[in-house]
Amino acid sequence: MTEQFSLKLDTPAYKGTLSINTGLFINGQWLKSVDPEKLDVVNPATGKIITSVEGGCSKDIDIAVDVAEKAYKTTWGLKVPGSTRGQMLLNLAKLIEKNTDELAALEALNCGKPFGQAQQEIAGCIKEFKYYAGWADKIHGKTIETTENKMAYTRHEPYGVVAAIIPWNGPLTMLSWKVAPALAAGNTIIVKPSELTPLSALKFASLVNEAGIPPGVINIVNGTGPAVGEAMAYHPRIRKLAFTGSTLTGRRIQEASAKSNLKVVTLELGGKSPNIIFDDANLEQAIKWASLGILLLAEIFLQCKYGLSMLRRLSDFWFAAAAHYLQQNTGDPFSGKALHGPQMSSVQFDRIMGYINSGKTDGAHVVSGGERDGNEGYFIKPTIFTEVKPSMKIAQEEIFGPVGVVMKFKTEEEVIEMANNTTYGLACGIFTENVSRAIRVAHALEAGTAWINNYHTVETMVPFGGYKQSGIGREQGEYALENYTQVKAVHINIGLKL
Repeated sequence: MTEQFSLKLDTPAYKGTLSINTGLFINGQWLKSVDPEKLDVVNPATGKIITSVEGGCSKDIDIAVDVAEKAYKTTWGLKVPGSTRGQMLLNLAKLIEKNTDELAALEALNCGKPFGQAQQEIAGCIKEFKYYAGWADKIHGKTIETTENKMAYTRHEPYGVVAAIIPWNGPLTMLSWKVAPALAAGNTIIVKPSELTPLSALKFASLVNEAGIPPGVINIVNGTGPAVGEAMAYHPRIRKLAFTGSTLTGRRIQEASAKSNLKVVTLELGGKSPNIIFDDANLEQAIKWASLGILLLAEIFLQCKYGLSMLRRLSDFWFAAAAHYLQQNTGDPFSGKALHGPQMSSVQFDRIMGYINSGKTDGAHVVSGGERDGNEGYFIKPTIFTEVKPSMKIAQEEIFGPVGVVMKFKTEEEVIEMANNTTYGLACGIFTENVSRAIRVAHALEAGTAWINNYHTVETMVPFGGYKQSGIGREQGEYALENYTQVKAVHINIGLKL
């Protein structure tokens, strides 16, 4: 028997009992690994172990592929009408909604997300399943005119068994971005949550049977990258793999695909997203959006045509005020007041502090933050660097933490060149009251998403993904369905003679 984890919480934000099974969810059952291993799950707000979960291995992936393949051929896939698949996705959405607070509490406990933010993310997951429930019976091919003696049409067919590897920074969000379109298109799926943040995925797994989804359609296999992720990447019967995470790991997954069965790979990878503030922008609004960007990995470009101008001095004031506001609201994810929680792990904490120390050593100016926050857990004060040069490490590499770097520019042409001088191309922000400039710059920047006078307002129906080394393929919207279907052309002779 697998173990059950239960924890009673009595906090300002959440009062209730959290309960999950800590095993592997395969074929609608909770199982132990073939080669048992326990993975400790840590609360980043305290640095203490919450519980341990079952850690899978390559043999568990073999078992999961077997049952997923059987389910695809017998109780899912093209055997099940799209309308039926859609209803089951709606059932799942309703169950997620019913369990919103518990799922949010698990995200807050395991990931350090403020509880209110976690609730918003769960609401996004519900939208995701509802949206693709609507698509499930609308994935159509086309009839194509050829000649009077021949008919041709296309079918958009599922791959069969697909897989997803989920990051630690948005466990349930990233799971929904992959599972919902995959199932809508008729695939069965095997999901590997991050070994750091598996708890909400395990709670999600407990809802699958209740939603009426047949055994083997959704399988959740906890485990490390080397033990489980690598087995997925190399498996000869997994036809498609979706991954969100680091560019380095994305490269390894592509290499594994090339060395195994040439499985289709979609990747959402790193980013160093430019946030460009022109001198005609609504500065107060721009800085507020930019302060959100500080928590979402943006780098800030500020137009200052005359060096230490009034705009520059005003911007320093606003950036300092924004960082101070974030610092005052950094803390316990269950406090009901926090806007910013801890970093995910001691490794990530040390990595971010290394970048902060690099910025100081290289001569960048710390406007605010730049140090640990408190003595418990993995908290870092939101940090703003000005006087940053494009050649500095903090300007070139993805920090993936609450560190904003501010660089100044004079002309539109200059900032486009600066912003594009990176191996990444995930997203960008543009702040200006000049609509022609806004559109012109959005088109010139090499990024998969451009936000104009806002930042990180992701929508379920709008595609998201990166250029260059920020990824391959798109998630969200109708575009995501292209990742989970393959096109078959059918030619019918209605009068051709030899």
